[in-house]
Amino acid sequence: MFRILIVDDEPMIRIGLAKMIEQAGLFECQIKHAEHGEEALSLVKSFRPHFLFTDIRMPVMDGMELCRKLSELKSHVRIVVISGYSDFEYARSCMEYGVKSYLLKPVGRQELGDVLRKLLTAESPSVSLVPVMELNDWAARLERSIWELRYTDVEEQMEAWRCYHSSYALKPEQVPELLRMLFGLIVAKLNEHDGEAFHNVSDINLHDTSEAGFRAFEQSIQSLMLTLKERRSSKRKNPVDEAKAFIEQNLTREISLEEVAEKLGLNASYFSQLFKQATRETFVQYRIRRKMELAKRMLEQPKYRITDISYEVGYADHPHFTKTFKKVTGYTPSEYRNRIGIE
Repeated sequence: MFRILIVDDEPMIRIGLAKMIEQAGLFECQIKHAEHGEEALSLVKSFRPHFLFTDIRMPVMDGMELCRKLSELKSHVRIVVISGYSDFEYARSCMEYGVKSYLLKPVGRQELGDVLRKLLTAESPSVSLVPVMELNDWAARLERSIWELRYTDVEEQMEAWRCYHSSYALKPEQVPELLRMLFGLIVAKLNEHDGEAFHNVSDINLHDTSEAGFRAFEQSIQSLMLTLKERRSSKRKNPVDEAKAFIEQNLTREISLEEVAEKLGLNASYFSQLFKQATRETFVQYRIRRKMELAKRMLEQPKYRITDISYEVGYADHPHFTKTFKKVTGYTPSEYRNRIGIE
């Protein structure tokens, strides 16, 4: 994952540029902001960005001075200067401080994309030979199989990756670098699931040969899966019990089997079978039954209107609620109330 620092005294420009970088979808990134050069210098030391985008004209410390300071510090951050047309020559003078790219305001998506690809190639030469979007797709597929602990799928995908990467003209020393980036993307995607952070620590050494790099990559993936399995076995209740609890907490909305399976970290098809074996009902049957049982309890209290109960159990379409209630109980909501003496 790349770290990016955007420096500009106008908040809307910082936010807009960050959004454009994320929407470009060229790589996983973490973005931080600074209002002026002095704040940026402090962040460079703590955040250690790979790329820095800076405006020229800013209070406290302008972009020119920031570039000069970074040059004196021998910082390895790759700098892109952003300027208005009137500051163009001023921006070009920053080149003596190691700035390699500049953009004119307003920044266009095409120009920004070109600069991002240039930065990416300079930072990781091997990645330029394997399209970033394809690398991200591989990471997404592997992460999904890892999260669901589908060992056979993981093995097959890693073997397919071995064959896939060989179609690109990578030098042997570039393979470990690419594998480390792929592993980092996988870890970043795993960390999106919950607050339990997986650490981007692998056995891949940049001095490894291609084969040694692959072995280390496979070991690192196995280590991730072992960690995931241990966490679940030490903390998890019965997954069906967890699913039931989640359904109870969300009776007021329409949750899907896929949503619950995702929360549990299980394959949706496997979870569906597991749930039916344990409850003798399908997920949908169980969810509807529990909603209707809640509706019955509310119907037994005169203070609730039937339309309000319909919304309360997740049915915005009142006729659909009435039809479902009758199918489950044999009565319409009004008939049910009449039977228990509530007019």
